Order: sequence, then C-alpha cells, then structure tokens
Amino acid sequence: MIALPAGVIFLPFAYLLGSIPVGYIIVKLREGRDIRASGSGNIGATNVARTAGPVAGVVTLLLDLAKGYAAVWLVGSLTKQHIASMVAAAVVVVLGHMFPVWLKFKGGKGVATGVGAFVLICWPAVAGALVVWIVVVAIWRYVSLGSIIAAASLPLLTYGLYAARPEVQPTAVSIGTTLMAAMIIMKHKDNIGRLVAGTENRLKLRK
Repeated sequence: MIALPAGVIFLPFAYLLGSIPVGYIIVKLREGRDIRASGSGNIGATNVARTAGPVAGVVTLLLDLAKGYAAVWLVGSLTKQHIASMVAAAVVVVLGHMFPVWLKFKGGKGVATGVGAFVLICWPAVAGALVVWIVVVAIWRYVSLGSIIAAASLPLLTYGLYAARPEVQPTAVSIGTTLMAAMIIMKHKDNIGRLVAGTENRLKLRK
C-alpha cells in the first residue's frame, strides 16, 4: 500500500502553477487573438509556433517547461526531496496544464510541462525520451507522433535508469510516471485519429 505523499498539502499550488495558460497569454498579448481558434486549437508551443511564429513558440515552450520544473523543485525543497511527493507534484502540474481552471479545463497536451517536471526526478530518462522524440520527428516530421512515442518510452526509461534502484520508492515512481504518460497519450487522441487517417499536420514553421 502506498503511503500518502508527505507533500500532498502543496499539490493545489502545483495544479494552479500548471494551469497558467502560457501559450494562450502570449498569443493574446502578441496578436490579440485566441490561440484556441487557430491551427489545431491547442495552447501548446507547436500550435503557438505555427500561429504566431517560432519566437513565440520557443518562449511558450520554455515557460511550459519552467512550470513543471518549478512545481517539482518547490515540493522537493519543502519535503526534503521526498520522491513520492515530487512525483505527485509532477503529475498534478501536468494535470493543471491539461485542464486549466482559467480556460474552463480545456488546456494543452502536457508534454513540455511533463518534461520540465521529470527533469528533477530522473533527467537521464527525460534525456532518453527526448532522443526518441527527436529521432521520430526528424524521420516522420510529426510532432504529435514523437510526443506519443516519447511519452510511452518514459516509464520504461525511468524504471530502468532510476526506479529499479533499491533505495528509491519504485511503486510510487512507476505509477506516477505511467499515469503521466497515459494522460499525455490520451490527450493526443485526436492526433492519433489524424495520424491514422493521414491528415495530421507535419512540422512546418511560419517564416
């Protein structure tokens, strides 16, 4: 039986931090329009780059990464690096990004925020998943396909590179990583449908 994470009291903060709709705010300030009405309708970096240009996309990416990192760093600092609490914070900050209270619970897919969150838990696994993403996108030029396959690889990489060690709480880490990967993949259900139909957009930035 898994004990209740010591940092559970800080999880609402992790949710609120994750729910800050960075992409929505950047496009609104830069171009005065709602990103949800453009492109794929997603508030993430890829759609922001397609809609408002690569600079806006990169800024969105970095700030979404920072949200995940900040939530896990804060919970880790306040709980003396209690790993189950940090994993819980990682899952919750991604939930916040996916279902932000400010946008009626319709947010992004959580990839960048998840990367930022798990860097502090097992950066070699995140690096491995990033390599998977780069290879897939370089070959097929589908960001969504790269994200799906990278997310699926993260639980295996995390277990092999970190959670299998006896001093770690493997159950909490494995469940948290698998849950986050499943959430990200489920958020890509529309992309999966378009990939199967052959209508998914390939990576192409506006000049």
